Amino acid sequence: MTDSDSPIKHTTPAEQPDMLRVCRIGRAQGLKGEVNVTVFTDDPDRRFAPGSVLVSKDGREFRVERSRKFRERWIVLFKGVTDRNASEALNGTELFCEADSAEEMEDEDAFYPEDLIDLDVLVGDDAATSEKIGTVSDVLDSPAQFLLEVRKDSDGSTALVPFVEQIVPEVDLEAGFVRLTPPDGLL
Repeated sequence: MTDSDSPIKHTTPAEQPDMLRVCRIGRAQGLKGEVNVTVFTDDPDRRFAPGSVLVSKDGREFRVERSRKFRERWIVLFKGVTDRNASEALNGTELFCEADSAEEMEDEDAFYPEDLIDLDVLVGDDAATSEKIGTVSDVLDSPAQFLLEVRKDSDGSTALVPFVEQIVPEVDLEAGFVRLTPPDGLL
């Protein structure tokens, strides 16, 4: 087997660009090497497409042979993982992919959570009449959803704001703000 045929390839940290967490491998599915995965990406169809390559923290590369969605979960078979023992050994492994380029993100009108840090936080029905109340100091990845940590200008305290469209209807990276329409008592 040549290195290019190997199901797992090692890369050095210097070779690894900015990486985004895609999934965590869970329990084995059946006897032929498939695994259940906990999904952390909003584009699983693309990330689990046949031929896609995902990388573990220690630099091992996993090439997707096939994948399928079953109810609310994804089942993936990686090249070279051919039996239940091999798939069980991967349980708990987190896999990452290379971040999209800025041009790709702009074309999709998308952004990464890190892009929100240090943006001004405005509160109001539209950007023109909104009041600046603070800045985004962090973006937390909770099990249920992303949370914006907002550091308030008034007293330096922080508040956690669910990053959902009903509460965060506008993100403008160019203008440097996120606009909130929070329910009473959230801030």
